[in-house]
Amino acid sequence: MTDELKNYDLVVLGGGPAGITAATTASDVGKSVALVDSHLEIGGAGINTGTVPSKTLRETALAFSGIKSRNLYGVDLSLRREVTVADFLRHEVQVKDAFHKSITQRLNMLHATVYHGSGVFVDAHTVRVSLGAAEDRENDPSAAAGEVLLRGEKILIATGSAPVRPDLFPFGRGEVYDSDTVLRLDRIPKTLAVVGAGVVGAEYACTFQALGAMVHIIDGRNVLLPFLDSEVSRALAGALERSGIVFHWNQKVEKCTVQESGCVRLDLSSGAALEVDAVLVAAGRKSNTTELELDKAGVKVAARGLVPVNEHYQTNIENIYAAGDVIGFPALASTSMEQSRRAVRHALGLGESALSKFLPNGIYTIPEVSMVGETEESLKAKGIAYIVGWANYRESARGRIIGDEDGFLKLLFRREDQKLLGVHIMGELATDVVHIGVVAMMCNASADLFVDACFNTPTLGMLYKTATLNALKSSNIE
Repeated sequence: MTDELKNYDLVVLGGGPAGITAATTASDVGKSVALVDSHLEIGGAGINTGTVPSKTLRETALAFSGIKSRNLYGVDLSLRREVTVADFLRHEVQVKDAFHKSITQRLNMLHATVYHGSGVFVDAHTVRVSLGAAEDRENDPSAAAGEVLLRGEKILIATGSAPVRPDLFPFGRGEVYDSDTVLRLDRIPKTLAVVGAGVVGAEYACTFQALGAMVHIIDGRNVLLPFLDSEVSRALAGALERSGIVFHWNQKVEKCTVQESGCVRLDLSSGAALEVDAVLVAAGRKSNTTELELDKAGVKVAARGLVPVNEHYQTNIENIYAAGDVIGFPALASTSMEQSRRAVRHALGLGESALSKFLPNGIYTIPEVSMVGETEESLKAKGIAYIVGWANYRESARGRIIGDEDGFLKLLFRREDQKLLGVHIMGELATDVVHIGVVAMMCNASADLFVDACFNTPTLGMLYKTATLNALKSSNIE
């Protein structure tokens, strides 16, 4: 091991959205920062295998499959030839490369030092980094270029997560994939089984259905995305079924066999069996902390490798913080970035920066779903009287123009003072339109805000005024 010791104000483990935000937040105020990531291309799952690639594939699939055009005067622009996943990932490569270039330039400009290698704790202030990117070590075990010791006055753990791989699935054989490897498919499968109806499973199911695959979703529950408002969950499940996706509720895979023909057989707990061209296992994710040797720093770890933190994102060791997927739900790129920003500001004494309790959740199914705040179920559980406002896309000029027949906006107001408590949207651009509600809730707004606001017409933003007026009218509130 090298005797060289480099000192930094902040050492960040992990180069995903949380880690990058932490590094830039500290560098922006002149603090010395070391960012450790095991890959040549930083960005983590958010940019390299998850958020950016999957959403880019989704948008490309929407464009080339002609789904959006089918509701407009019956125009069908469906694909007329055999295509491969690579055909759809050309744009993804361009998007990802642009991200990498932008991030690298920003870190260089801020004089943050990036170490490509694997870091482990020596003690609560020291990290040993075995230099050499994972890609290089995979191709040539001798490619590692030595070690370096980093001492951080503060340390942030942001190493992200990896897909859970249940033992009964023969990953690496045949066409059995997880969410990190599914984009390596060399062709669009004619039939695809998605095991797990969580966010990742639902999003990929919709994308591959749009690409022409016959998709089956298998889940041990009987509700799609149960954290959603139940009305939205039912509406989304109905939309997916109408698109052709088949749900197998209350069922588990008991056996997975790769056949000589290359197809995969799934034996289900009900006794039924499916034979498909490919399988995507979306059985959740686990925190990437097992290789960090956290015990040497005294950091406590919970189930699935999750790191418990307090309201400042401190671990049980005062100078060590954690943010993003390593601390668990909601494990979104957007929330991870906000968590790390707040953690760094607290760690470096930059003043309290309250993390908004109004964190939107965006789900890139087809159609999109997004929400922020309370659901009807949570309000009932808390005993809060509320009123509901609805506005359907098809009843708005913009909704008719874009041909969205299923979309809607649902607002929840406290009956007592008409304060906005929850926003739920299903439909095109839902993950963008929700931000109007987020800002309104952060400003403690009531129904009056939307009644008095002037929205451009035709826009989806106008749905807020319509939903609010409907809520007040249906509840006899002037």
